[in-house]
Amino acid sequence: MSAPGANGDTRRRRLRDATGTLILIGGGTSAGGDAFASFIELTRAREGSPITGLTTASSQVALAREAWLADLKSAGAKNVTIPLVESRDDAYDPTIVELIRNARGIFLGGGDQVKLVSTLGGTPLEKAIRDAYMDGAIICGTSAGAAALTKTTLAGNEVDDEGKLVEQYIGPGLGLLGYHTLIDTHFTQRRRLYRLFVAIAEFPALMGLGIDEDTALIVKREVGTVVGKGGVTFVDGSSVRFNNAADVTKAPELTISALRVGIVGTGQQFNLKKREIVALLSPPPSERDVKNRLSRARQA
Repeated sequence: MSAPGANGDTRRRRLRDATGTLILIGGGTSAGGDAFASFIELTRAREGSPITGLTTASSQVALAREAWLADLKSAGAKNVTIPLVESRDDAYDPTIVELIRNARGIFLGGGDQVKLVSTLGGTPLEKAIRDAYMDGAIICGTSAGAAALTKTTLAGNEVDDEGKLVEQYIGPGLGLLGYHTLIDTHFTQRRRLYRLFVAIAEFPALMGLGIDEDTALIVKREVGTVVGKGGVTFVDGSSVRFNNAADVTKAPELTISALRVGIVGTGQQFNLKKREIVALLSPPPSERDVKNRLSRARQA
């Protein structure tokens, strides 16, 4: 990868100037699926381009490392390194930082997005990820790895394995995906639509993106393309007419009107900046264009 630009600190460079690509996978990632294949293809991993992964979000970092090494190699990646990053001290290791800075592709595994952000946030390793993205790297996150890539991260507000309700967390993320978005994953499979409704009701300026399992939203600048087995649900609160989220004390009391919800299917594109499906943003043909098309059709 090339060195940071003349402006020095890449935090001063605008995200809209980034030349990299984000691949946001909703978890449940299969090594042979189209979502994962998009990362392998865009990075040219089969041709030996360097891929560096991080399993920091996992509760068992070393075990997750072995599993993702196997999956990446099974998918065709030939040059893969996954260093063990279990603490903030590891995120200051210059050898690991250099691996990330020089990677063509950076992969962030699943687990706990809050753990991932708290371990990497404000460290040289986080800056190296951002530098790489600004300068053209492909950043792929699955499950927690995807949820952590936004400026604002969502977690909690659902029942855990022990039947206890985990308090909702909305806080800072790694900040590579802007456009005032939240990412939720395992979306249809874990029935998380209501969770996203609650988050957007509380923060209506944000837009929620719910990504299904084994499905990727591939984002280049402001446009995302859906690839894989499922779809991406968007929840836009910018036009809400009634919202009592600030007053409710229990979830069943939530009332919200004119929340805009849609689904983007496989092969379709979504403009994150305009919060609309790209197909609807194309200008309609002019009357002259229509007449010309009819004329050509008659002559054919």
